[in-house]
Amino acid sequence: MKKVLILGSSGSIGVNALNVIKNFPDRFEAAALTVNSRIDILEKQVEEFNPPLVVVKDDEAAKKLRKKIGNKCEVLSGINGLIKAAAECEYDILLGAMVGFAGLAPTLEAVKRGKRIALANKETLVVAGELFTKMADEYNAEVIPVDSEHSAIFQCLVGENKLEVEKIILTASGGPFLNKSKEIFKTVTVEEALNHPNWKMGSKITIDSASMMNKGLEVIEAYWLFGMPPEKIEVVIHPQSIIHSMVQYNDGSIKAQLGLPDMKLPIQYALTYPERLKNNFERINMPAIGSLSFLQPDMEKFKCLKIAYDVLDAGGTAPCVLNAANEIAVEKFLTGKIKFSQIPEFITEALNKIENHTAPSLDVIYECDNRTREFVKQLS
Repeated sequence: MKKVLILGSSGSIGVNALNVIKNFPDRFEAAALTVNSRIDILEKQVEEFNPPLVVVKDDEAAKKLRKKIGNKCEVLSGINGLIKAAAECEYDILLGAMVGFAGLAPTLEAVKRGKRIALANKETLVVAGELFTKMADEYNAEVIPVDSEHSAIFQCLVGENKLEVEKIILTASGGPFLNKSKEIFKTVTVEEALNHPNWKMGSKITIDSASMMNKGLEVIEAYWLFGMPPEKIEVVIHPQSIIHSMVQYNDGSIKAQLGLPDMKLPIQYALTYPERLKNNFERINMPAIGSLSFLQPDMEKFKCLKIAYDVLDAGGTAPCVLNAANEIAVEKFLTGKIKFSQIPEFITEALNKIENHTAPSLDVIYECDNRTREFVKQLS
């Protein structure tokens, strides 16, 4: 029986992970669940999965939960609660599904304990890729990607010689604005940007998909996960979201991983690897799909993707600035304070303003993150 700590159990990844755990009650159980503030969802999860520990990042929400559930389980709060859970709770696998920078500190605690990290929080590798990978090697922590694209690449690499890889190909849906002109970016509404054609995700990641920043972050993540230089990481738009990514080898062969756009599949793979357990998930009906298509991404239209490649070349704390600036800019867009077209503009301003530090320590990364957020908050 494997015990799973889920960072971010109220989001789409966390909810799907619990569905996987429910499908295999003899293989997995919830060791601890954490949320930011959605105690309505967490309370139901406590009833169904009986974790001995939960963490609510928002202190006031944690107080309300304690009153509601009594002594059903221990309730911790704040970032210190998240860190304590990862550092002290009894578990075998940490599923990192928190959105944004907040997932870094508790994930590093799991790395220090040599746990398996089922990583869905791409920001962990974006802001601290060098530090994270060094620590994972030092403590023998096993990192299995959960993002559908990186899970696909991971699966395509199993049994292969990485020295024979010519390039990896990340597929992108293109989001809701694939067939729209870039001129509309000045007028698109929040509702339009949140209307993803294929995936059901949280607000932040859905906006990132619309701007293609999500794919930019995935390029940086792939660099650290697979040790591929930027020129060997290609992005191809694949509107059907059936091929989740591909690996091309030096003989010209390409291996691809296909599946319906359902996050339960890469989550299950990360929890069960190297096994593949039979499940009752919906299967692909290839004749019903009919055809698969591919396009080159328009870097002028989707400026965030171009910025991400530039930041990867710059290295140091530039990816940290990129991530922090994007998080604040997306928040401003979601609350109606800026236009969609201003997201890459704010990120560029932050990158030009905040000094880049090479080989940063964790303290430097935190300082850089804070400075960037404060700077972008003041922009209008």
